[in-house]
Amino acid sequence: GRALLILLLSATVSLLGGLIFGYELGIISGALLQLQIDFHLSCFKQEVLVSALLIGALLASLVGGILIDHHGRRRAILVSSLVLLVGSLILTLARSFIGLVIGRMTVGFAISVSSMACCIYVSEMVAAHQRGLLVSLYEAGITVGILLSYALNYIFADVDEGWRYMFGLAIAPAAMQFLSILFLPVNPVKLSSWDSDCQKGLIQLQNTEDRETAKREPYKEKHYSFLDLFRTRDNMRRRTLVGLGLVLFQQFTGQPNVLGYASKIFHSVGFQSNSSAILASVGLGAIKVVATLIAMAFADKAGRRVLLMAGCVVMAISVTTIGLTSCIAPLAVARDCKAAADPNASHSLTQHLLMPVSSQPAVSPILPALGAGKSQAGPGFAATRSLAKAFASTQSREVVPDSSLTQKRVLIGQAKEETVGSTGPPFGGAPWAEHMVLNWITLLSMMAFVSAFSIGFGPMTWLVLSEIYPAGIRGRAFAFCNSFNWAANLLISLSFLDLIDTIGFSWMFLLYGLMGVMAVIFIYLFVPETKGQSLEEIDQQFSRKR
Repeated sequence: GRALLILLLSATVSLLGGLIFGYELGIISGALLQLQIDFHLSCFKQEVLVSALLIGALLASLVGGILIDHHGRRRAILVSSLVLLVGSLILTLARSFIGLVIGRMTVGFAISVSSMACCIYVSEMVAAHQRGLLVSLYEAGITVGILLSYALNYIFADVDEGWRYMFGLAIAPAAMQFLSILFLPVNPVKLSSWDSDCQKGLIQLQNTEDRETAKREPYKEKHYSFLDLFRTRDNMRRRTLVGLGLVLFQQFTGQPNVLGYASKIFHSVGFQSNSSAILASVGLGAIKVVATLIAMAFADKAGRRVLLMAGCVVMAISVTTIGLTSCIAPLAVARDCKAAADPNASHSLTQHLLMPVSSQPAVSPILPALGAGKSQAGPGFAATRSLAKAFASTQSREVVPDSSLTQKRVLIGQAKEETVGSTGPPFGGAPWAEHMVLNWITLLSMMAFVSAFSIGFGPMTWLVLSEIYPAGIRGRAFAFCNSFNWAANLLISLSFLDLIDTIGFSWMFLLYGLMGVMAVIFIYLFVPETKGQSLEEIDQQFSRKR
């Protein structure tokens, strides 16, 4: 009974941790729409507000590892839940732009520490044959959290100061996580003594033969310094190479940006109105949830290597296909950030938004953050619904502004020029209308990409990272790799548009395809299979193998 209770509580902590992470990543998209009006945010301020979460998360990944290793996984999760509660309160009660930035940084710090501590804690807590399933629950939580944030963006879009409710609702899952972890044991595995709770049958860590072998060669918990990550001792350098390779390839295969173009792709296939676009984006979110559940089911059967390689192959084929189709049917790439900073800007913005629907290319409100997850620190953000408050005087409800982080920095004037010129149906004269078959191929490729990411890189990267390091340095090693993840994400999100200007959209996606092929080769050569092995066995296997 106690073993089952602990298993359920571990699963709850993992799921809630992911849910909060996904929710915080996704919720800003709807909140930004209201915040830019309530606080008169310029484009630059909107970017700062979106990046604040990433900066907080990056800071956490620099110091979080020390907290996790020296003060324990459980305490780290407790602290992160409390910090998250504080951050959510700051955001809910914020009266100034500075307050919002501090609140978002605090929340970013909390979700980053929580993400690392949850994965490590759960991987140490459960049996080898359940580890894949329970650590992948974290990624499933993220996808559900993003879908939930999307739904709440929609619900609170027309509520006065609805952003306060959006930010405030994160308090509930944080409090639940705090309470759940209180009932879990402090040290998941006392590696130095084989008579720990786990050996007494609290949770069977290994089968009988393994336990016999383990008793014959006692596993000593070793102490490591941070610099040991780069030394040959216990083959630590190879483990660091595996960890860094996985997190960097996870970002450089284009995942943060492919979904920034979701709205354009949906639009080209014919999702013109608000309702159909919302349906399409919820569909994309649902695909991601289903794919993550498939990964959870197969993580302990097929193994990590198989899922990573299969996911990479499909991702490489998908982005290459998008690159090739966009050579023939070019994708209209807009840089737009709607600022409501000065009266002139908001006047031209209003004019731009209130163009007759026939001449205004409607943009589907897709959350690029759906591609996100743990893996996606800096999602692009698209608007959820036109706001009653901003344009209460008009009856136009059809137009949805798109304020994507990865599609930012355009002057409103340029946007106006583009629209004023066109009086036909949306994209009427554009090559889009002529290439319907290619558009559908692009859409299907994007769905394949999302599914493949959610089966491979999404959950498996974090699962492998929580397994390959020795217990004494696991927290710091995980945090070190995680900091590269957030930094790479920031870099990609900020450089994406400039790269497109330099080499063009099609070449950018073909480059992502090439990175996917390199990732497959890297995984084949360097990433070991860890399914069904206890953490001690994985460590011993790494220490022996040169």
